Amino acid sequence: EVQLVESGGGLVQAGGSLRLSCAASGFTFDDYTIGWFRQAPGKEREVVSCISSSDGSTYYADSVKGRFTISSDNAKNTVYLQMNSLKSEDTAVYYCAAASLELRIGVTPLWDEFDYWGQGTQVTVSS
Repeated sequence: EVQLVESGGGLVQAGGSLRLSCAASGFTFDDYTIGWFRQAPGKEREVVSCISSSDGSTYYADSVKGRFTISSDNAKNTVYLQMNSLKSEDTAVYYCAAASLELRIGVTPLWDEFDYWGQGTQVTVSS
């Protein structure tokens, strides 16, 4: 059974930091790209960051570049999203997802390319 379990969300003041974790099981982790998406109330789901478990290549949305860092611990089948300098507009439910795709330079991954999803974790940034 495929499982993606997010943790690490919470309430933080603007300018603060959080680290999200995504623990994966039930599939060959090294063959997949893991992505973080978020969805705020009334807004569409958007990609935040992705990492290829096979070669470590990464993608970041412009809105988080320089503030968020994605990393992968293949031995633990876990992907992390370190979020620094948080802003109120980062408030959303954050989801991790897995896809058997390769990240391509200049190409934004789409949520419907991802096969497996976690249940989400709430991140709230107070201003």
